[in-house]
Amino acid sequence: MNWNPSDRDCVSATNDAVACEFGNGLALLNLKSNIYYSLNSVGAYIWDLIQEPRPIADIRSAVLTRYDVDPERCKADVDGLLKGLAEAGLARLHHEELV
Repeated sequence: MNWNPSDRDCVSATNDAVACEFGNGLALLNLKSNIYYSLNSVGAYIWDLIQEPRPIADIRSAVLTRYDVDPERCKADVDGLLKGLAEAGLARLHHEELV
């Protein structure tokens, strides 16, 4: 998968997953592959944010506002999670020109 989004590109969750609370995070079941994924509390927060298409910059900003994290670490971690969700078929990237 080619993952090279701009900060203005949006990400949204697909309809191919069922989520339920699990400990302090979420368990996700990919309905197409029947593979389970787990998200910690920060990942669960991001999952909640992407239930509607949201610009990547806004997702990072929301995480920075809610959690005490270094901005560069936040960018790397948020981008890594979004890429992983997209590669697993659980999130979709919407390039800004298509929105």
